[in-house]
Amino acid sequence: MSSASKEKTLILMRHAKAEEGHGKPDHDRELAPRGRRDARAAGKWLHQEGLVPDLVICSTAERTRQTWEEACHGGAHTEFVEFRRSVYVGGSEQTLETVREDGGDTTTVLVVGHNPTMAQLTSLLADGEGSREAHEALGRGFVTSGLAVLRYAGEWADIDLGTCELLRFHVSRGHED
Repeated sequence: MSSASKEKTLILMRHAKAEEGHGKPDHDRELAPRGRRDARAAGKWLHQEGLVPDLVICSTAERTRQTWEEACHGGAHTEFVEFRRSVYVGGSEQTLETVREDGGDTTTVLVVGHNPTMAQLTSLLADGEGSREAHEALGRGFVTSGLAVLRYAGEWADIDLGTCELLRFHVSRGHED
């Protein structure tokens, strides 16, 4: 079986709830307390679902870095994390290009990014294919700590619009301790 026919998983995650800006540069905004709880809940969900990324591609923004860090405290795990400015400054096409370039031989890639890019990229990649329930959930909004799980068959270098199926859309919400 060649790697081209190997099924791959792409998980697109929107960062958790961030603090208000209040004079702080957008790139430096940190997670709000609720965001930290939600990100830990996302990590727990990823762990429970057996979704273990071979590679995490994370925006360079502080809130996305903290989202992945808190997800790891919740049980998420990966061997490799790449921080990419393209995921922070770029839109759907630039983020997709980063996945093409960084994906390599991995089977599961998770991108921690921002809206509207995460929502647009999910819709463009799946183009209505996959779980109706997942598409309906996505249609209600790609809110903070949202996770879209997509299936793709092919090489990462060839991933393109309309080549994936949306399997799941999950919103993680933590509870106050």
